[in-house]
Amino acid sequence: MRRRTSLILLALAVFFAALSPLVRWYAFPRLAKIPANQYQDMVLEAKDATLLDYGTMRAKKVPKVTIVQTLKGNVEASEEIEKTAGRDVVVWDGLSYVQGPDGEMVSKVPERYVFDAHTQEPVHTQSEMVDGDPVKREGLEFKWPFLTEKRDYEYFDAQARVTAPIHYEGTQDFRGIEVYYFEQTIPWTRVPFPKTMPVQGITPDSVARTGTTRWYTTVRKFWVEPLTGAPVYGEEIHKEELRGGTLLGGREKVTAFAGHVKMREDYIRSTTDLVESNRTLVLLMTSYLPWGFLTLGVLLLSLSLYLEARGRGPGEPEPTETAAPQPVSA
Repeated sequence: MRRRTSLILLALAVFFAALSPLVRWYAFPRLAKIPANQYQDMVLEAKDATLLDYGTMRAKKVPKVTIVQTLKGNVEASEEIEKTAGRDVVVWDGLSYVQGPDGEMVSKVPERYVFDAHTQEPVHTQSEMVDGDPVKREGLEFKWPFLTEKRDYEYFDAQARVTAPIHYEGTQDFRGIEVYYFEQTIPWTRVPFPKTMPVQGITPDSVARTGTTRWYTTVRKFWVEPLTGAPVYGEEIHKEELRGGTLLGGREKVTAFAGHVKMREDYIRSTTDLVESNRTLVLLMTSYLPWGFLTLGVLLLSLSLYLEARGRGPGEPEPTETAAPQPVSA
């Protein structure tokens, strides 16, 4: 009976020991993915900013500029792309909406971002776009991969339509969460005007005819929770200028927008709460279950060996052979 029990325990030990790496290296990469129907929004603010008054074409100080960013999963589009892509795909329809202190629209720029649900790598399709212009993204945007590493990544800048390195600058503590800090600098770059302008009657084409161009630079900062790859906080030191042309009345340049953009406090709290809950799920698949199964396997193996040793009875004498009776000679 003990021998049968020890064999069962041995089989279970082998099972759980084998299950440990399978959960970590096989199940996790296939189960960890961004849901296709995910929706999220974020509000950022630049206080004491500089903003262009298109009525006077003069820059002025304003108490606050608000940027509302939304990302909405397009399930129908993702299912259509998956038919030919051969992998799980997420399509995010995004909108960056900027409004001045009076609540009036300054600009709005739509995006479509198509990426692999597991690795967050871009998936190139004809529907990729920024403000209606087709783009071919390289690198990340919005989210880092699961199990983010301490290294530089390539990050896509939607304003300039370029990909540039975003540098790992160290590990920090953000409100009790260990995060990786990344920073990217986009130097002064000529960028297109938004298709939707803040003044009725002014279009990108009409501005282009005046010879005036739009330039942009930013220092982008992200604090990323490495297990989930989700930014828990972000900032941008953002500057835009209009340069040259008759629109400026002979001036060389004028500031269109300048401000230190930061995530609003209520969105920081909701984001950190969401990341904390998702972090627990990732830990379950990458640490808790694999190590738990491995520990259970070792314990079962030890118990199996113990029962096997007990079953043999180390103090029992070895059986002796009984000699066959010999015939008695007369």
